[in-house]
Amino acid sequence: MRSSLATDVRGAALTEFGLLLPVLAMLLLGSLDMGHRAYARVVLDGALQKAARDSALEGGNAPAKQAQVDARLLDTARDLHNGATVTTTRLSYRTFADAARRHEPYTDTNGNGQCDNGEPFTDVIVNNSFDADIGRAGQGGAQDVVVFTSTMTYPAIMPVRGLLGLSDTVSITATAVVRNQPYNDQGANGTAGTGNCT
Repeated sequence: MRSSLATDVRGAALTEFGLLLPVLAMLLLGSLDMGHRAYARVVLDGALQKAARDSALEGGNAPAKQAQVDARLLDTARDLHNGATVTTTRLSYRTFADAARRHEPYTDTNGNGQCDNGEPFTDVIVNNSFDADIGRAGQGGAQDVVVFTSTMTYPAIMPVRGLLGLSDTVSITATAVVRNQPYNDQGANGTAGTGNCT
C-alpha cells in the first residue's frame, strides 16, 4: 500500500496549477495595469500637445479659453477613468533657453551646481534675489514660450498594486512646450540687474 501511494500521480497537476495560479494571475493583472498606464500616458500626452497648440493662438491667454482647454483635458482623462482628476500648470518664459534653464543665469564659480557663496547672477526678474524658476504663471503673451504640465491622478483599475505594496492611486504627468504665435510684439522685459547669491 505504501509503495502504491508513493507512485500515485493523480492530482499532481491540480497541485502544480494551484502553486502557479497566483503567480500567473499577478503577472496577467500587472501586465494589464502597465498596459493601461502606458495607454493613459500616450492619450494624456496627445491631449496636452493639442491643448498647448490651441492655447498658443491669439486669445489663448484669455481665462475663458484656458478654462475651455482645461475642461477638454479633464474630459479626455474622464474617458480613460471616471474618477480621474487633472491639474494643469502653465509657466511662460521669454525664450526656449530660459524654459530649459528655468533659473536665473549665474556663474558657478565653485562648480557645485548651485547659486551660493556670493556667486554673481543676472537678476532677470529684477527683484534683488536669485530665482530658481523665472517662469511667470499663465499663458504669457505673444512669442513667449509656455511650458504646460498636466498631471492626471486616478484610482488604479487593477487590484495588483496594493498587493505589491504600491499606492492604489496612479499619477501620470505629461509636459508640452510651445511658443505662442507672433500675433503681436513680445512684451518688454525690465532691465536686468545683477546680484550675488547667498
